[in-house]
Parts: sequence; structure tokens; C-alpha cells
Amino acid sequence: MSLALQNREFTVPVETARRLALRQFLMNRAATVGAICLLVFCLIAVAAPLIAPYDPAAIRLAEKLHSPSLAHWLGTDYFGRDVLSRLIWGSRVSLTVGVAVVAFALLTGIPFGLIAGYAGGRTDNFLMRLMDGFLTFPPLLLGVAIVGLLGPDIQNVMLALGIVQMPVFARIVRSATLSVKKETYIVASRALGAGVMRIVAHILGNIMSAIVVQITIAFAAAVIAEASLSFLGLGVQPPTSSWGRDLAEARRFMADAPWLFLAPTGAIMICVMSINFVGDGLRDALQPRSWRPRTTSRKES
Repeated sequence: MSLALQNREFTVPVETARRLALRQFLMNRAATVGAICLLVFCLIAVAAPLIAPYDPAAIRLAEKLHSPSLAHWLGTDYFGRDVLSRLIWGSRVSLTVGVAVVAFALLTGIPFGLIAGYAGGRTDNFLMRLMDGFLTFPPLLLGVAIVGLLGPDIQNVMLALGIVQMPVFARIVRSATLSVKKETYIVASRALGAGVMRIVAHILGNIMSAIVVQITIAFAAAVIAEASLSFLGLGVQPPTSSWGRDLAEARRFMADAPWLFLAPTGAIMICVMSINFVGDGLRDALQPRSWRPRTTSRKES
């Protein structure tokens, strides 16, 4: 992604622009804390087999509904399963779903948006009406309908949530493409005989800031949607651990064992807030006006 900023007033080299963007991001304390928390979640998900103290699916009825202790830091559930272990393995499910959903939405939504924005005319009208067809349904309802049609399975959840996010990326990319393709350097490239693929590559490089911010929004939405579908029984199936599935099983014991409800709720809240903080930081860091050098004011006449 090119962060070089050029206009009539000044030019910022690519490397300098990257340093300025990184500095702007690190100056945002909430974004920095969010990035650290998100990194911790990712490390926990990757190292789940190594750091989980117990087998998350192992049933120990003699230890059911034990309150938090040194043996079980977050207590145990109705089947005697360690809540912390299930929380650690559940992070792997949630983050995997988030990555898969974002990847699917990027691979499908970006081409649709680029083609619609660059071609215009009937092609633009057809593709956007197709995307509008998906947007007419509430996102979660559309996800429930797709999973209900395909069957409750984690792969179907990823596909359903990817389809839900696809039109959002397509519309954002299309809007940014319509704006960028009118810029002088794009017009000059076309006049000099640059091929379509080269011009599209230039456009894509200059709209990546909007795409990056949308990635964080889609990631957070995917984590919440996966938890919601698992809570409804349409996501991962027992005995696989999932934050949403654990919430569903904790409903019956909220009065007697509140730790069962608080643990996955806290994990979802911290994870989603971290992603949102990172998104806010990236939005500010990738906006050149927030870090560009001051220009010399015109002399008063």
C-alpha cells in the first residue's frame, strides 16, 4: 500500500509517510492497547494446545460447577469442564472465523467493487443492484437463513458471514474507485497508454486505507456474529468449545454459577473492543491530514 502523499503543496516520500503513519498510530493509546490485546488473543489462539491447562472437552462430573480456584482459575461448568481451557480453545474458533470471513469478503467484494467502479454504466448498475439484494436483509437474519439452509456447521457459518460482508466491501471499494479514477495521475496514466490492469492496480493501491479500516470493522462483526449463531445452536456443535456456545450453556446457571456467563462475555467484549480500537487507530493513522507537515502560509497581500 502506497502512503506517499502528493499534491500542489508538498510531497511526502513513501518511507517517511509510513513512519508518520506508525507514529500517529502509536500516539493513540487506545489503539496501541487494542493492538497489544489483539496480539495476545492471537497468540493464545495459536498456542491453545500448549497453554490450555485441561482438555476442554473432558467431562469430570465430580468437579461440576466448582467456583474459581487455584486448580481451575475460572471454575468449571455443569459437566466439570475447565472454563479457562474452553475459553482458550474458543478464541481459536472466533479468530479463525473472523479471518476466514474477512478473507472471503475481500476476495469477492473487492473485485466486484473495482469492476463496478471502473467500468461504470450498465456493469456498475447490474453489480450494485446485485449487492443491494444482499443488503436488503438484516445481516444476522441473512446469516441465520444461509446457515439454516446449509446446516449448522462452522464452515457454513464462515461462508454465510462472508456472504453477509461481501456487499459491504464491494460498495466501499466501488465508491472509492469512482473518486480515485478521476484523479489527474489516473487520467495521465490512461493517456500515456497504461493497460487496464496497471490502472486498476494504481487505484487499488490508493484506496487500501479505506479497505484496511473496513477489515477491522468486518473482523469485529464476524466475531460477534459467530458468537450469536453459536448461541442459537447454528454454529459449532458440542463438544467443540466456542464463546457463543459457552454462553448458551451458561444461561441455566447464571444465578448459581455466574462465572460461566462472565468468562465468555468478558472475552467477547475485550476482543471486539480491541479490534475496534485498532480500527480507529488505523483510520487516523492512514489519514494523511492527521500527520502531514505544516505548510508555509501564503504571504498576506
